[in-house]
Amino acid sequence: MNDFFALYDALLEGVPDLPVLNTLSGDFWTGVETREGLGLAMTTPGDTAPRMLPQLDDSLSLKELSQGVKSWNFAEAGCSMAAINAGYNTEARLHQLQAREPFEHYCTRGLDLSGKRLGVVGHLNMPEFIRREAKEVWILERNPQPGGYPDSACEVLLPQCDVVLITASTLVNKTLPRLLALCTHAYTILTGPTCPMCPKLLDMGLDRLSGLVITNRPGMKEKITANLPGPPYPLGQPFLLTREHL
Repeated sequence: MNDFFALYDALLEGVPDLPVLNTLSGDFWTGVETREGLGLAMTTPGDTAPRMLPQLDDSLSLKELSQGVKSWNFAEAGCSMAAINAGYNTEARLHQLQAREPFEHYCTRGLDLSGKRLGVVGHLNMPEFIRREAKEVWILERNPQPGGYPDSACEVLLPQCDVVLITASTLVNKTLPRLLALCTHAYTILTGPTCPMCPKLLDMGLDRLSGLVITNRPGMKEKITANLPGPPYPLGQPFLLTREHL
């Protein structure tokens, strides 16, 4: 990708200019709330670089708060990514785009993984059948678990993959542009609760977007502020956007 931030500019272009009601920060998730929705981003450690914005609260509009997604301060970028998702991941857009998807189908509905090498970037909460169907599964993480690979192995392994699932938290830590450059011959899926329901991303090296619209706001807000572990999928409605769908 010639312009490193082109993908981020595409995201920012579609963020509505709405009042921010609330910002929430926890050990696991960061949230931004408007009247229309509650956007999430995985909380990513890293608060050392200078911030772009004067503050991260409801004194800024949603569009203003979103601008920090380009920041190398990951605490700021995470809050801004949650703001972006508060604009995109709403029940109204879910209905408009007809993107509802049962979690059981996850992000691979209709894909034939048999005989395929599957790369998984990040710790993703996915049904076991996805692993069983693929010929080989390489899981790459910054802090790998037994059997997994360190994320530095992406440089070697991803170009060999047929299908790659990428956690959307890579938008926050700025690794997504490089990952997509390594996946030019693979079918790529951006997934997880941090994923924005932004169709423009399907023109920028991604084949599918699979994320979550929060439908139980009180439950999710408690999960954030009380640092409750576990995935947030029971508190929302998964979505799936594909090139074929659009």
